[in-house]
Formats: sequence, C-alpha cells, structure tokens
Amino acid sequence: MRWAERRAKAHPKQRMDLTASHAGRPGRLLALFLFVFAALLFGFPVARAQQSSDAPPNGNAQNGRKLFMSDGCYECHGRQGQGAAQTGAARIGPPQLSFEGFQNYVRKPTNQMPPYTSKALPEQDLADIYAYLKSIPMPPKGKDIPLLNK
Repeated sequence: MRWAERRAKAHPKQRMDLTASHAGRPGRLLALFLFVFAALLFGFPVARAQQSSDAPPNGNAQNGRKLFMSDGCYECHGRQGQGAAQTGAARIGPPQLSFEGFQNYVRKPTNQMPPYTSKALPEQDLADIYAYLKSIPMPPKGKDIPLLNK
C-alpha cells in the first residue's frame, strides 16, 4: 500500500489526490533530502580539505616525535597515532586532514580532547607534530595481512 493510500485511509477528511503525479512523491522527496543532507555533511569538508594546501608546513618530524611523547599526545592517541578504543581517541597518524584542519581541531576540539592554544603549543611545535604524524606509514590493508586471509 502506498503512502498516499495509507494516509487517505488514516485521515478520511484529508483525502489526497492519488493521481500519478503524487504517487511515490514522499519517497522521492525524502531521498532527495537525504542526498542533499549527506552531501552537505560529508561532501563539503572533503572538498575543503582538498582545496586547501595539503603540503605540510616546514616541520621537523624528529622534533615532532619528541613533542608528541613529551606533551602526552601518545597517552590517548598511541605512540604511532593509531588511536585507542579505551580512551576514545581517534586515529591521527598519518593524518587524513590538511594541516589547517589538523590545527583547527587541536585548537578547538569537539570531543574530550582538551584544547591546545598557541601559548601551550606554538605553531612551529604543531607543525613538527604534524610532520611526525605524516612520516608514519599507513598500516597494511586487511587483504595484505596473511593471517587475516586464512
């Protein structure tokens, strides 16, 4: 039974025209709404990250590793930035964000992570940490791990 037919039976005083022009319309409108919502939610941040400079700023990966350990980033994100289920910390190494996105999140995080102002973590230190995270190789895909393919 179509939506319009169910509505007409449920509300006899508000009978709807069941012509072909209205049949199936609520489903199409819902699908269009969901498509636009998903595009806004997922499409624009990706497009913005691709438009901004993806080249990392001049940073020293060795110093970044030292800062990552001494500032305590590893306590939540793991020594390789792999994230941790126990703390709820996200995987940050290697970063999928541009430096600008990374910097914005470190300065104004949305979850449990405390904000790191430029006084607590200067721009150059942040650039060094980003360079360290960029130097971490991507983990192998599941299909490339023999033990998982048995």
